[in-house]
Amino acid sequence: MKKLSLLILLTTYSCITYAQESSKDEVSLLNVKGDYGGMFSLGARTTFSVFNGHDDEGNGLGMGGQFRLQFSDRVNSDWFFDYIRSDIGDFANRTDYHIGWSVLFYPTPDPQAFVRPYILAGHCFDYTRIAANGSAFSVDDRWSSAVQGGLGVHFNLTPRFDLSLVGQYMMHLGNELNAHLEDGMVVFEESGGASSEGHMLFHVGLNYKIGDLW
Repeated sequence: MKKLSLLILLTTYSCITYAQESSKDEVSLLNVKGDYGGMFSLGARTTFSVFNGHDDEGNGLGMGGQFRLQFSDRVNSDWFFDYIRSDIGDFANRTDYHIGWSVLFYPTPDPQAFVRPYILAGHCFDYTRIAANGSAFSVDDRWSSAVQGGLGVHFNLTPRFDLSLVGQYMMHLGNELNAHLEDGMVVFEESGGASSEGHMLFHVGLNYKIGDLW
């Protein structure tokens, strides 16, 4: 156990030392043109969906990706795609696809601060598909749109690489789709109009700055 602990400490120290030594080189390679406006990043993320608004629907788990295009030191944009799957009781499953964008505002001025909190708000298009378990024909789907808002934080591990944590609520603006059991049969139901029901989403993402476009 002592040897394992020592190995972990040495590995951690080596990573920190390497990051510190490479920081100046990475900043120069970024070729920042004045401010961080024009900074382009690519990333991937894991998504957790909770408090989905229906008693039978379980928490969802998914994955996705995004690219960021920054407008200034304090304003960034996030363009994303998410795939999320959840169970509805033991009789059906739900798949959500989100394609959208968010604007990120940073209250703090330093783009390279290790901890960088932000506020986000945006819009997305939402495709939902619900299928009865064990049946290839008992399926319903719908297209909708949604708005989202929340809070996030970047941990700038190096000048190019960050770990991001996000919590946001996504509220649907179109029809809401759900399923329930009726006399042993899966019945789909669609309610019209805007609804406060949606997803509470948590993201864990890794992002890499490619370069400054302008």
